[in-house]
Amino acid sequence: MEASDALRRIAFLLERSHAATYRVKAFRTAAASVDALREGELADRVARGSLESVRGIGPRTAEVIRESLTGATPGYLERLEAEASEPLAQGGEALLAALRGDCHTHSDWSDGGSPIEEMGRTAAALGHEWTVLTDHSPRLTVANGLSPERLRHQLEVVAELNERWAPFRLLTGIECDILPDGSLDQEPELLERLDVVVVSVHSKLRMDAAAMTKRLLAAVRDPHADVLGHCTGRLLGGKTRPESEFDAAGVFAACAEAGTAVEINCRPERLDPPRRLIGRAVDAGVLFSIDTDAHAPGQLDWQIYGCARAAECGVPADRVITTWTADRLLEWTRGKAAG
Repeated sequence: MEASDALRRIAFLLERSHAATYRVKAFRTAAASVDALREGELADRVARGSLESVRGIGPRTAEVIRESLTGATPGYLERLEAEASEPLAQGGEALLAALRGDCHTHSDWSDGGSPIEEMGRTAAALGHEWTVLTDHSPRLTVANGLSPERLRHQLEVVAELNERWAPFRLLTGIECDILPDGSLDQEPELLERLDVVVVSVHSKLRMDAAAMTKRLLAAVRDPHADVLGHCTGRLLGGKTRPESEFDAAGVFAACAEAGTAVEINCRPERLDPPRRLIGRAVDAGVLFSIDTDAHAPGQLDWQIYGCARAAECGVPADRVITTWTADRLLEWTRGKAAG
């Protein structure tokens, strides 16, 4: 394994296991530093003992590089691979095997940590047939949301990548903020051009239940809306945030009527909706989308968290849009927009 590949694999496995961001960044930075060296310079620096004088390479990453150059698998990587052989969650394996894609991912164009190309290549390496790029919309400035001009540019970038990536397909999309009145935070003309539109609430999450219900109903009934993202907005763990209050039965009924899927968000600090609401959504007859909401490559492997919860709550696989082919998904989203 090439040294830079070993470093990136370590970064992926660290992200997958929820390691601190600074640890992940150290290995990705070192990989970029290795790639920037002239041909033959890496081996020369190892021989001369000057490897750690390269900016971005420290003692731990230098050890990985030296072991890689001997043709052996670095010991640190071996240990992480052994740990990764244990599943992240129990249950949902059959549903995970049926998945073909992911409708909710972010790049460094908004608040993700890696370039579009790295996110797409990682998704393909995990066996996805397709993945949707859904960076944030303009008004979410804290997440560097994309202006209409930046989104148009991103569409050109994705088109160029897809010319090289077939048969894997990176679909165009957005995580569109649901504004307080229920309208969507992007130009309608642009929303029509996108393959998949995820709509989510990111502001005023504590508004009263009646107002939040009205807000969500307007959003899920918008013909551009394909997936309702992390519907309660709750956060678990260190940064706890309570669920938004709304009429779940009414919102899920509207989703079923409009054909808007309900996301089962796989991020460990979200796991949204809670199990009781997943069950109510099943009873309402909605479609589901099991999504990672990944902001880094290693997080693309988190779908098992959502699959385990979906299986536990009796979500039928034939109602999960992330089990569909890209062609079927696009036929569905375009039909919704036209209708």
